[in-house]
Amino acid sequence: MALANEIMGSRLIFERSSLPFQSRFSIKKRTQKTQFSINPFEPRPMRAANNSGSIVAAISEDLVKTLRINTVGRKQEKEEEEKAVKFKVRAVATVRNKNKEDFKETLVKHLDAFTDKIGRNVVLELISTEVDPKTNEPKKSKAAVLKDWSKKSNLKAERVHYSAEFTVDSAFGSPGAIMVTNKHQKEFFLESITIEGFACGPVHFPCNSWVQSQKDHPSKRIFFTNQPYLPNETPSGLRTLREKELANLRGNGKGERKLSDRIYDFDVYNDIGNPDISRELSRPTFGGRDFPYPRRCRTGRSSTDTDLMSERRVEKPLPMYVPRDEQFEESKQNTFAACRLKAVLHNLIPSLKASILAEDFANFGEIDSLYKEGLLLKLGFQDDMFKKFPLPKIVTSLHKSSEGLLRYDTPKIVSKDKYAWLRDDEFARQAIAGINPVNIERVTTYPPVSNLDPEIYGPGLLHSALTEDHIIGHLDGLTVQQAVERNRLFMVDYHDIYLPFLDRINSLDGRKAYATRTILFLTRLGTLKPIAIELSLPSQSGSNRKSKRVVTPPVDATSNWMWQLAKAHVGSNDAGVHQLVNHWLRTHACLEPFILAAHRQLSAMHPIFKLLDPHMRYTLEINAVARQTLISADGVIESCFTAGQYGLEISSAAYKNKWRFDMEGLPADLIRRGMAVPDSTQPHGLKLLVEDYPYANDGLLLWSAIQTWVRTYVERYYANSNLIQTDTELQAWYSESINVGHADHRDADWWPELSTVEDLVSIITTIVWLASAQHAALNFGQYPYGGYVPNRPPLMRRLIPDESDPEFASFMEDPQKYFFSSMPSLLQTTKFMAVVDTLSTHSPDEEYIGERQQPSIWTGDAEIVDAFYGFSAEIGRIEKEIEKRNSDPSRRNRCGAGVLPYELMAPSSEPGVTCRGVPNSVSI
Repeated sequence: MALANEIMGSRLIFERSSLPFQSRFSIKKRTQKTQFSINPFEPRPMRAANNSGSIVAAISEDLVKTLRINTVGRKQEKEEEEKAVKFKVRAVATVRNKNKEDFKETLVKHLDAFTDKIGRNVVLELISTEVDPKTNEPKKSKAAVLKDWSKKSNLKAERVHYSAEFTVDSAFGSPGAIMVTNKHQKEFFLESITIEGFACGPVHFPCNSWVQSQKDHPSKRIFFTNQPYLPNETPSGLRTLREKELANLRGNGKGERKLSDRIYDFDVYNDIGNPDISRELSRPTFGGRDFPYPRRCRTGRSSTDTDLMSERRVEKPLPMYVPRDEQFEESKQNTFAACRLKAVLHNLIPSLKASILAEDFANFGEIDSLYKEGLLLKLGFQDDMFKKFPLPKIVTSLHKSSEGLLRYDTPKIVSKDKYAWLRDDEFARQAIAGINPVNIERVTTYPPVSNLDPEIYGPGLLHSALTEDHIIGHLDGLTVQQAVERNRLFMVDYHDIYLPFLDRINSLDGRKAYATRTILFLTRLGTLKPIAIELSLPSQSGSNRKSKRVVTPPVDATSNWMWQLAKAHVGSNDAGVHQLVNHWLRTHACLEPFILAAHRQLSAMHPIFKLLDPHMRYTLEINAVARQTLISADGVIESCFTAGQYGLEISSAAYKNKWRFDMEGLPADLIRRGMAVPDSTQPHGLKLLVEDYPYANDGLLLWSAIQTWVRTYVERYYANSNLIQTDTELQAWYSESINVGHADHRDADWWPELSTVEDLVSIITTIVWLASAQHAALNFGQYPYGGYVPNRPPLMRRLIPDESDPEFASFMEDPQKYFFSSMPSLLQTTKFMAVVDTLSTHSPDEEYIGERQQPSIWTGDAEIVDAFYGFSAEIGRIEKEIEKRNSDPSRRNRCGAGVLPYELMAPSSEPGVTCRGVPNSVSI
């Protein structure tokens, strides 16, 4: 065989780079010319063979030798093949069972157990990394079946192990892929396959995928080993399979997707409205010139009857399509379903109460009752409800334990200090340590200047009403200019994002909003205090109401209630921007294109896919749920937030005018907002201008750890920039993410280049940051802070009256009643609370930063596994540092009487609503 291989000119050479911390397993083909050659155009030597003068062809001695050696070589090769050692290897496949099955699933499971006995098996074929020189195809083993499927069909274990046996010969080489055919009726979840018996040791295939029945999906499933390969390093036996699997995942862009499909493709947001039900539920398409937006996962559903540009909706309880492996796993689905049940019950309570009593809260005691005793218990008709109303069986079966379901948990904001939310220092503290700590910015010009087009809105409307007189008495003796120069003035500015929409918002029933600006002063103690709130409205002809007013801290009872109402309107602005822009747009929606492109363009063998994989988990599914129930026409966000049906238009405007990928990393964002300045002497290369800024303090720890891990990983596979520039899959991923996934920004000049190692480190660090720490900081405090609605009402129903308004008299007579009539109604409040409770809940199967499934075998690169454990240890150290900071009394923005510790960046969490925990991905 050795001689035959030399004659054929092929020999496999395995190389490992000698660079420190740079390991690649590359297979190169070395060729050389054979030492014998025949030129058919050379004249053949002639000689007389006998006296008759006849001429015969003379065969050269070289030719004779060549033919003899080739004949011997072929004979020797045949003999060696016959003598090739055959040996057996064992495969162990781990299949994950469902904990609960419905009747149909159980029936099909028993049917599969029966038919498995008669040959309708799960079949495996092992693929070598080498090509068979005879067929020029990858070397394959003979098919093997998983044993004892029928015997183990009734096992109740979460994971069941099945074995199969392959017979291979010594020329097979190393296994690189395995093909699986499911001849059963039912899909199954294949967690992993391990092959034992090869000289190289155990070979691992981390699968983590649903394998569909052959009758539904005839193609064999392809799984690769955990060995990472850049495209140009792909072993010859795997190249075709690598390309084929990516083609399968891309699909052809046609037809409606089935729930069992695994196809990743792009589309615009054209399924938000439901015009077939009513014209009022029609919504524009988001994604395109009119309303720029990131792209979402294509489902291929047909258009609506009344609008050919809108896609027909799928309403609950029917599921929306996402690729099968992106759907929630069972424990996640159960957690989500339980929260949905809780939401149904909570929505039912105020519906019943609203039909009997007034809709508004009468006082703070009624809000407290939601947490203490539950509204149905308080009203005394809980038993009646279960007897008289046609509720689903699952609801009535929970009757005995329903008190817990019908009572809200006390939000953290009022758990330590019932009246903390009323204090100005807490109102300001939440700008840097609450659930939306990413809008505060340093004031560089006072009064503030609008960036809206004066030709559209008029220079008078854009001119700020704020003056020096409004704030001069709150600056600790500084002039305004001194306060600006010494970085003591900060601002939360929602003027430009809301003003263009206020006419339409305020024309809606029960919706009233201002475009707000809040000026904050940094005290000598390092805390912030609000010193002025500007409230702006569009100019209205024929109206006596001023288009702009400034409210300052109170000096008497009347101004105290005015101030509380102004803060409530700021909170409403803040809640809308938080939910629609910072949370939904910047983490959920803007990451989806990168995820879709990763599955379409990066092979599962690609090192960067392996790095990104845990940070993409569940995102497509939760985004589909959001399109179905949260951001849809008349969905939760439209129902519960001031912007109503114009919420996504506000989100689109923010995407068009504000969103930039190069500013989404934490350091760049802090510098852009003026909250930090570059400083090479500081640990993270920048200096915070508010030293005790909990979101930034803890965020920089996580950002640095992520960046170090990503750099270690990237430098392992890319020794130089040329490898990045010539990596076809990597370049295709980044190009498609921009040009298709973010098509409305494809021509922007701010997109980072992907040419160097540092470029790739920066891009991947930003994506991992957004998916993990940034999303966690914006998401898991929603119920702990927003569950007490007066703290930051998502919706306001009345403007603040002035002396010329007819409402001013009722305000003066009973300011508390006016305050509650401005807040969301009972129905709106409890609906919102139920939803943010769901969004703030960790499921039991959550995977937190520093963790990942199958931590020791997710990659076959042992040095990277070691580096990952180092990253995990660093995350543990960060968690201890955060605990230490929360106990430090000098950090007044996170420690003190009645002050909540800042734990939204604390990496780990128990299941449930905990106000802490950083999952790897946008999973809720």
